[in-house]
Amino acid sequence: MEFQSLKDGTCFYFQGPVNIGYLQNGEEGMLIDAGIDASAMKKVLKRLRQEDLPLTHLFITHAHSDHYGGANYLQRQQEVHTAAPILEAAILQHPILEPLYLFGGNDPLPELRNKFLEGAPIKIDQMIDEGFCQIGSFAIEAILLPGHSYYQLGLLYQGIFYAGDSYFGEKQLEKHGIPYLTDTQAAMDSLHKLQRITCQGAVPGHGTFEENFQSTVQANLEYHKQLLDWLEEEIGKKTDGMSHEDIIASMCATYHVRTQQLSQWLLFRTAVTAYLTALLKQNRITSEIRNYRWFFKAAS
Repeated sequence: MEFQSLKDGTCFYFQGPVNIGYLQNGEEGMLIDAGIDASAMKKVLKRLRQEDLPLTHLFITHAHSDHYGGANYLQRQQEVHTAAPILEAAILQHPILEPLYLFGGNDPLPELRNKFLEGAPIKIDQMIDEGFCQIGSFAIEAILLPGHSYYQLGLLYQGIFYAGDSYFGEKQLEKHGIPYLTDTQAAMDSLHKLQRITCQGAVPGHGTFEENFQSTVQANLEYHKQLLDWLEEEIGKKTDGMSHEDIIASMCATYHVRTQQLSQWLLFRTAVTAYLTALLKQNRITSEIRNYRWFFKAAS
């Protein structure tokens, strides 16, 4: 995990599999996200101590465990004022909600209650909505960027934008094949919103800091469009339509994703459904319940 300065004395980030931002203002310091587990947080705390940097605040961009899993350990080590977006805060305080919604509302099986889907609960001191806000001494603009998560907020501070998972580095897009989304249309709207943000550079949740990040944002838009076009064409090949489960199987096979575990399959089911609902919203396909299954057909 490499600690990088983005703006002298104010904006930094820990670059790793999941990036963690850090802001400093005098005697106050704030982490943006907390990594997946205690091990990640221990590395962060060790480096901050080495650099003699304060840590008084924590902000979580969205309630996915790879971004908040280390927060419980941090809160047990020291007092830290913790802020989070509204709605996301409910999941952070009650993390069973993630495996619960992924499992369609049924009580999740024990195998779904793991650190990748359910981090340890954390205390939230301040809930944040979109707009300008004050977290301790940090005057921040919070920007709503749903699509990957329900109420994800990116933070703009001193010209540096911490984007959460509103977009991915191009290597990450290729690696995952079908990126995890809850609403593809909302995610694409968020990407267009990102292109209008004026800043000196951006840090994604997965990827690297870029001053000219708009080209990576555009690559994300084009990737989502490619998947939507493929899906529309695939459904159009079947005159009688395709069932939801057959579409999931076909898309996962085509994009070579691994679904050997139930938890993986549920994540990709959500992602594929996000692309299907985008096509429905764009009136490019239709759906119906037939023979107790959810079927999709090309729009006539």
